[in-house]
This record gives sequence, C-alpha cells and structure tokens, in this order.
Amino acid sequence: MAEIQVIRGTGQLTCLGLGSCIGLCGLDPVSNVAGMIHVMLPEAFQAKGEEKPGKFADTGVPALIEAMVRLGANQSRIAFAMAGGAQVFKFSANNESKLDIGTRNGAAVAAKLRELGFEIVAQDTGGNSGRTVIMTVETGIFTVRTVTSGEKTLCNLRG
Repeated sequence: MAEIQVIRGTGQLTCLGLGSCIGLCGLDPVSNVAGMIHVMLPEAFQAKGEEKPGKFADTGVPALIEAMVRLGANQSRIAFAMAGGAQVFKFSANNESKLDIGTRNGAAVAAKLRELGFEIVAQDTGGNSGRTVIMTVETGIFTVRTVTSGEKTLCNLRG
C-alpha cells in the first residue's frame, strides 16, 4: 500500500487486495513505460510531516506521472485506468457519505487526473467487493479480479 512502481519494457504491475484503496495504472504505449500507484486516502494530512506521497491521491498522482516521465514516458501519451474504491465497512446513515473512503478515494484520483489534464480510459470502482488489478506492459491489458465476479479485462491502455 502507498507504493508507486514504474517499469519500462516488459512486465506486470499488480495491486493486491484493494478494498477502499484505488489502484491507478498509467501507460505510455510508445515508450513502453508503465506505472501503478496504490492510493489509500484522498488527501495528505496538512499537519503531519512528509509521508509517502503514494499514500494520498493529491500527492501520489503527480508523483506517479513524474516517475513515469523520469523513466522516459511522454506525459501527453499516458493513458490511465483505475479500480478499487469499494465501501468495505457499513456505517450509520448519517455518517455514511463522510466515512465512505472508497468513494472519496475514487473521486479524488479522478479529480487530480482531470486537474492535470488527463482522462481515465476505464474504471471499475465502488460497490463492496475488494479487487486485485494487474496491468501487463507488453499488451496494455488492465485486468480486474474479484472473489465474486472472477477476472475480467477492463481495458487495453494501448488504445
């Protein structure tokens, strides 16, 4: 959790056991640079010192893009897909929207990408099932696995 990984060439990136967290993948199909982040919370705590930027949507999304560019990606070619953001705990009705971290995480990641000029090619978020995501650099295939629905190809980030 809270990790940012980038690779070039061949390989797979995986986020295991996403509950309320978001697994965000990016791919520049020309340079074959891919990256993934496991976002835990919508925004960094202002009062705390420096933490892992990947923990938060507001610091992690820009850090992921920056790491991909450092490895050779062209920012204008990066395509993104995301999954996760489940509501894994039930709360009383009056606290539900405030405490639904999964929905807030998904919205924060999407908002940060829009703010930076990116679109999300595909997403599988919400509900109450945990997910595992796998992105294969060579094919661009972004796969989502759940216990209840099995495995499905969400999209191809190569277009």
